[in-house]
Amino acid sequence: MYYFFNRYLSRKTVLLWVFEGLLIFSAILSVAAVRFGLDISVVMDYDPYLFKTILMTAVYLISLYIFDFYRPEYCRPGQQMILKLFQATMVSAVFLFSIYFLFPEVKTWRGISLGTVLAVPLLLIGWRKLLSRWPDAGLSEERVLIVGSGDFARKIGSDIYSQTGNGLRLVGFIDDDPAMLGKSIVNPGVIGGYGDIARLAGDKGISRIIVALPDRRAKLPMSALLDCKLKGVTIEEGETFKERISGKIPLDQLKPSWMVFSDGFKSLRSKKILKRLFDISFSVFLFVTLLPLMLLVALIIKLDSKGPAIFKQIRTGENGREFEIYKFRSMRQDAESATGPVWAKTEDDRVTMAGRIIRKLRIDELPQLINVIKGDMSFVGPRPERPYFVEKLKEAIPYYEVRAAVKPGITGWAQIKYPYGATFHDALEKLQYDIYYIKNMSLFLDWLIIFQTIRIVLTGKGAR
Repeated sequence: MYYFFNRYLSRKTVLLWVFEGLLIFSAILSVAAVRFGLDISVVMDYDPYLFKTILMTAVYLISLYIFDFYRPEYCRPGQQMILKLFQATMVSAVFLFSIYFLFPEVKTWRGISLGTVLAVPLLLIGWRKLLSRWPDAGLSEERVLIVGSGDFARKIGSDIYSQTGNGLRLVGFIDDDPAMLGKSIVNPGVIGGYGDIARLAGDKGISRIIVALPDRRAKLPMSALLDCKLKGVTIEEGETFKERISGKIPLDQLKPSWMVFSDGFKSLRSKKILKRLFDISFSVFLFVTLLPLMLLVALIIKLDSKGPAIFKQIRTGENGREFEIYKFRSMRQDAESATGPVWAKTEDDRVTMAGRIIRKLRIDELPQLINVIKGDMSFVGPRPERPYFVEKLKEAIPYYEVRAAVKPGITGWAQIKYPYGATFHDALEKLQYDIYYIKNMSLFLDWLIIFQTIRIVLTGKGAR
């Protein structure tokens, strides 16, 4: 029993799971009480044995477990934790709807179901945020061993060591060179060689081993790693680890084999069909809703400077196909007459007075809804670039053509994660986020990006 809890679940994880089950149970009852005007007797008449409440709680807990909500790296509030929570909540809602359809006698009221979908995620995020600020709470923590001591291993070690509250504790590094034993890499240093991996994993309570070697074909300790994996230790490639904690794929260490065999880039065709259905319905809704605002903006642009209100420009889309993009004009009409194609900048003297305002609020992007409806773009995806820059970036940056595997978007993962940039270095950084998005593309991630975009527009905080 001791081995089972410490190796697979840990008592802290079980206690967290049980306590959050009580929180969810209380939240559902509270929503029902509010729905019935805080009259407890009516609540008990609606659910006399609390069976409906227990059923909803169980479905939520099982969904949270399935979506790895209780893995150590997702215990603390963050982008990935919120994504997992959003996925689990949506699946719970769909599953409960299916149960209600098959067994009408256990059906709950629509107001209670909707209230629960809103209340449970907010409650769990608030609770986890509060718990993460309590040093002695002891949220699930993984003890990590890194195989390797080169630059890549050092970067991963620095990420773990410098980011407090990430649910990870760096125990040390492994290097097959005896001369490296005891040498400080980050803090701590090299604590053993390949032959010590299995022993250290047991003695130090290691729960995750990260392989960060420059060339894994040479002397990779497969036997020791397999032995650890069979005992429940998670074995992870350095590239996968960096992707997970940073939300981007590091191109400086990326190998084509990792992209081919990694968990991702799955079923792009079926995902694109669902994505297209979402794009059409959401864009038509937004276009009709925002049409009065768009007409007002067009009038202001016309009054502010000479030239058309709508700016058209050729951009590169999916599979390299070129299309004409629509935007509200934010620059002078002759902005590039003397310079030719140049990257737009945050501080640009070519921008008009009205253009500064609509850029800040991202209103200049609204006409791209027409591009989405036409099928040139998606609502979420990589930023559409001009063909002139695409050709230059393809020559300078490896894997740049990967971003053409999907349609460009009005907003995207790179747009919300990285500030607006106008250099090759910025293009390289944003590409790492774009590839991450393509690898993990889903409607859940799209909604997270949309919500983040709305937050940035409304608060002015975040990448632009």
